[in-house]
Parts: sequence; C-alpha cells; structure tokens
Amino acid sequence: MTLPMDTQAHAELLGHFGERYSQAPDVLAQHGQDEGGAETRLPDAVVFARSEADVKVVLDVARRFSLPVTPFAAGSSLEGQLVPVRGGLSLDVSQMDKVLDVQPQGFLATVQPGVTYPALNKLLRPHGLFFPVDPGAPASLGGMAATNASGTGAVRYGTMRDNVLELRVTLPSGEVVRLGSKARKSSAGYDLKNLMIGSEGTLGVITELTVKLHPLPAHLAVLRCHFESTELAAQCAASIMQAGLQPERLELMDERQMRAVNLHEGTAYPEAPTLWIELAAPSLTALDESLSLCAELCREGGAEGLLTARSEAERAQLWEARHHAYYAARALHPGHRLLTTDLCVPLHQLAPVIGFTHRLCVEHRLDASFVGHVGDGNFHVLFHALPDDASTWQAIHQVYDRMVGEALAVGGTCSGEHGIGLHKPRHLAREHGDLLGLMRGVKALFDPQGLMNPGKLFEDKG
Repeated sequence: MTLPMDTQAHAELLGHFGERYSQAPDVLAQHGQDEGGAETRLPDAVVFARSEADVKVVLDVARRFSLPVTPFAAGSSLEGQLVPVRGGLSLDVSQMDKVLDVQPQGFLATVQPGVTYPALNKLLRPHGLFFPVDPGAPASLGGMAATNASGTGAVRYGTMRDNVLELRVTLPSGEVVRLGSKARKSSAGYDLKNLMIGSEGTLGVITELTVKLHPLPAHLAVLRCHFESTELAAQCAASIMQAGLQPERLELMDERQMRAVNLHEGTAYPEAPTLWIELAAPSLTALDESLSLCAELCREGGAEGLLTARSEAERAQLWEARHHAYYAARALHPGHRLLTTDLCVPLHQLAPVIGFTHRLCVEHRLDASFVGHVGDGNFHVLFHALPDDASTWQAIHQVYDRMVGEALAVGGTCSGEHGIGLHKPRHLAREHGDLLGLMRGVKALFDPQGLMNPGKLFEDKG
C-alpha cells in the first residue's frame, strides 16, 4: 500500500523511519480519533518519532510536499485535537518518553513530550517531590502543555502555564527554538513560551519541557460530604475558598455522576451532589485545625454525611472515583456519544451559573451530569445521546450555546482546560471575536503553509 500523496514523500519517510512509519489499518485507526471519540478521520500514515531529529525530518518532508501534520501522544484529549481532519501525517511522539534530568534542589525536571505525568511522579516520589498538574487520564506532558491542561490540582498549583518553565519546539520551518528559561521568573521580551502552551499543535511540535516540581505535602486528608442540590455544593465550595483554606483539591460531582460511579466502580457513595476537599498541612495539629474549620463551613453550607479519609489508601480510593467519572458515564450509556463541556467562570458566579445550567437541562429534559474543579470555577456538563437521536442533539447544542453565553456574560470562558480543538471554534469566536484576526496572524507567522494541525481552533473558512 502506498500513500495517496507524492510517492517521493512516501519513499523518504519509509527510508528514514522503516518500521516506525506505518500505514497499517489498526495503527491508522488508533490515530484517527481521541478520547472524546466524536469524530474519526484516518491519517494517511503514522510516523513514530524517537528524537527531536526525527521530528525535524517529518516537518521537513511535510513542508516540501505540503503534507498536514497532526501531533499525537497519549490520545487523551477530548475536543478532537488529535483528529487529522485533512489526512496527512500523524506524528506520534509517545516514544519520546525519557526523563532527561531531575534537579531536586532546583525543583525542576526536564522531560521529553511523551512522558506521562504519572510516570514522572513515580520517578519523583523518592525525592519527596511531585508534579501537580493532574488531568485524570494518564496524559503526556507534551500534550498537556499543548492544551494548557489542568485538572484536580489546579486550585492549589495552577495550570500547565503555571508549571512549565522552558520548552524546546520544532517549528514548521525546521528551526528549533528554546522558549522560556529554567529560571522561576523572567521579564525578557515577549512571552512566546506561554503562547506555545495552549496552541494545540497548530504552531509547532514540543520536543522537550522543563517543568516545576513541588514538595510532597507532609500531611494530607480528604473530607467528603453531600448536599441537597448541586448549587448548594457549589456555594459551599466558594465559601471554602473564601475562608483561605487553600485546599489541594476541591471537586464536585452531582447525583447522576455519583450513580454512574457507583455502578462502574461497585461503590456505594450517596447518590447526591458531593464535594471532595483535600487539605494539606505541615503538621497533624495544623491539619486537624483546617479539617475542623472546613467541616464547620460545610455543615453551615448544608452538607450531610461528612467523612474524612486520612490514609493514602483511603484517599486514593476516593480520588479514583473522581478520576473515573468520565469513563463511568461512558459505561453507563453504551452506544451513546458523549459531549463534555468545559466552562470556567469567576468563583463568585459559579453557583449561579451552575444553577442556570441545571435549570436549562431540566427544561429540555436532558439527562446530563455535572462534575467540576469547583475551587477555581471550572465545571463540566456531560451530555449524551445516541448518535442518530437528532432531536436530543439539537436540544443539547441549544443548551450548550446558552451555557456558553451565560458564562461569557459573567466574565467566564468557553474552555477552562480542554482547549478548543474541533468542537469549540464558534464559541472561541463568541469569546474573542475581536482577536481572531490577530490569532490567525500568529498562526500564519509560525505556519505560513497552514500544515500544523489544520482545522483546529478557528472556524474553517473553506
């Protein structure tokens, strides 16, 4: 089988990469969709890079033969970022998985883009350190930077933009650039490093990252409680943040999501809107004081069934339920397509926007579940329906549009952590319509041929 493209390009890639260049149907299928699974488009070929030099070879061939290139690693994105909508090459960097350097005293590590954050944390644990950005799925650090991922730890430690110090990036021209520095701060010129973070593979390919590390907390505990309504739980989350408790993680799941988790995990959690609050302290005395204040705030906010987990095993079990929420929802509705939204609003607007969204779902008779990193105002609504259920999908998109409109009206954003990809270009246009010209200009400056992950971020002008 040969590529439906220039035979010289096919010959060059095959000659350089050998068995790491594939057109096998199962390999193409694996690289034709991401975890969201809403769209499928097969690449013409997959190339497995093991080094920055390999990446340069791929981009050189792509540039000379006008081949689209879609970077790929763990495949865990949810917004279609990895779908090669215009065919071409899927550039798989998952084999670039080496931790190149760890400097415990400098609280930093340098890694290749295919390293996953669980693998890095396993290596860091003997040093008493960890990398805090935790999106749940075993994502790669390169992909996490490309989408500016965050997750459960963002309320305390921030997003990828807050935790990446330096990048090496191969541009479509073949030039390799170093962005940022290993210093903790810099005022040296335009911040091109943070421009690259969140660019979703549309400007270049990340080939190396230096990330911040943090000390493992001395003492940890998780408090779990449930509420009569999702809105009450969100109000309680805001009060915990306003009290200055600085939780490590602060998460919400509603009653539908709790039911899905119970069925998927074989657990017996109360099927009611539930908060998980993880607190850390340098001493047991300080931890007890924080737990006492947190429990008091929860009770004042209407919480019931307060439980505390202190051991590592107990805490891991509680967080497993939260991390498996998406997979639990998928398992509960076999054959359905899922659409997960990703709004983030100012914290004082969180409860009203969640309440507004819940009322919309009831009004349109949608069986949707709510989860969220509510300590920083970020929440997800998981919609589902059979793929051919046109009326339900019409209702879902109507509700989604109104949700985004409400979030933007109160100063929020259409994406807190998942990115834009294929699903949200029109919402990006609603949020930043006045800036799209500048954004397209940046894209054209870095990628004048339009070969890097085409079809993402912007609405297709044809």
